Amino acid sequence: MSAQESSSPDRLPPFSAIVVGAPHSGAGKTSVTLGLIGALARRRLAVQPFKVGPDFIDPLHHTKAAGRASRNLDGWMLSRQTNLESFAHATADADVAVIEGVMGLFDGSEGGSDRGSTAEMAKLLGLPVVLVIDASAMARSAAALIYGFARFDPELHIAGVILNNVGSEAHTEMIHQAVAGDVPIIGAIPRAPDIRVPERHLGLHLPHEARRDYAGRLATLIDEHVDIDRLLDVTRTQRPAPPPVAGVPAPIVRIGIARDEAFCFYYAENLELLEQAGAELVEFSPIADPLPDDLDGIYIGGGYPELHAAELAANEQAKQAIRDFAAAGGPVYAECGGLMYLAEGLQLDGANYPLCGILHFSTRMPAPLKLSYVEVCAEDGLFGPVRSARGHLFHHSELVGSAAVDYCYRVTTSRGDQSGEGYQAGNVLASYVHLNFASAPGLAAALVARCSDFRTAAGDRSLTGPSPTAGPR
Repeated sequence: MSAQESSSPDRLPPFSAIVVGAPHSGAGKTSVTLGLIGALARRRLAVQPFKVGPDFIDPLHHTKAAGRASRNLDGWMLSRQTNLESFAHATADADVAVIEGVMGLFDGSEGGSDRGSTAEMAKLLGLPVVLVIDASAMARSAAALIYGFARFDPELHIAGVILNNVGSEAHTEMIHQAVAGDVPIIGAIPRAPDIRVPERHLGLHLPHEARRDYAGRLATLIDEHVDIDRLLDVTRTQRPAPPPVAGVPAPIVRIGIARDEAFCFYYAENLELLEQAGAELVEFSPIADPLPDDLDGIYIGGGYPELHAAELAANEQAKQAIRDFAAAGGPVYAECGGLMYLAEGLQLDGANYPLCGILHFSTRMPAPLKLSYVEVCAEDGLFGPVRSARGHLFHHSELVGSAAVDYCYRVTTSRGDQSGEGYQAGNVLASYVHLNFASAPGLAAALVARCSDFRTAAGDRSLTGPSPTAGPR
């Protein structure tokens, strides 16, 4: 039965929700998740993907495979209610949800609890977990591993196991004998190293860089080696009641969204909250496009500007237009890769690439990895004073020549470390922090209000719909 069909308005039809967990990173969660999404989509099911934790790259792969936007669930950045509402809202018209976990099943922001972990999210949503085991170097020992994970937390339900990287049918049978049916083994996937998605410093290659057939081949592996019907049965659950849908108001401002191969790291909720606050979002490519006309604000997210430094440096028209916009008092918000683009230049492999020059420092790569959850208190600037929000840091670059720069953020990591961050220049705010606006919805409203003030000061212009824009989508 379709998710949109219901015999009674008082009782929502059940659906399946699969939380894909693993004992550790590298066990194959992402490959299994993508294969499951593809295999389920082949059955003409509406598949809603999710990613637990602060990740942009895996959701891009999910989105391509499912044909609908993947969303992040996070027990550290977002409140319990926000996670529940996000899940209910996104699955209202879905037949099945596939939730890819983060790291090991119980790994989160601290050692003393499961805060921020896949296990925490599965319990919060009341969903069963399917455990992916890398069986390449074990046989009977797999049973001890499975039993340990199944019994570690009595509040968590392990609905079944998918064995990954098995060597033969005999290998699979040995594990079946050892487990003895106590935890269902739903599938056993053979080794397939030729379809592994390559990785780089921030995670997997992006979808447009991967082999065109990789998602289809993963779906075929799942079709051939996983009992899909049994999987759907053991993960059947009651559909949550969707929250009231907020109408999107008529736009009062136009915000340019930098979106291409260099800038593609955005939380879906950030963009939706901007629209709900009255923003019309106009995408453009800093690699290839001019800046769209009649903007009231610009949002430049994270990504991989270092892979496209020459092209970004060469697009003088876009750089100059952004400089002129900022000089006129236009609000510009930039995160991580966006910060790098607004800086004077990028020092990379002995070369220097001149960029926007709005921020009076440069950035340099490579640099030691910075990775942590963070809570931000905005002391002043684009979002106004004393606003608290949560996000994360994940970057391999560093600032050069920033000794005299004042900070507008106070940042506290999940480990309790404190520092200054956030760089303000007029109405420009740039930071290495990726903020999740859903942790503090007032951020989106504050940014739209600042854009509206700029529109009013510049002389109101009627909004007649988005201007044509070029560049990748």
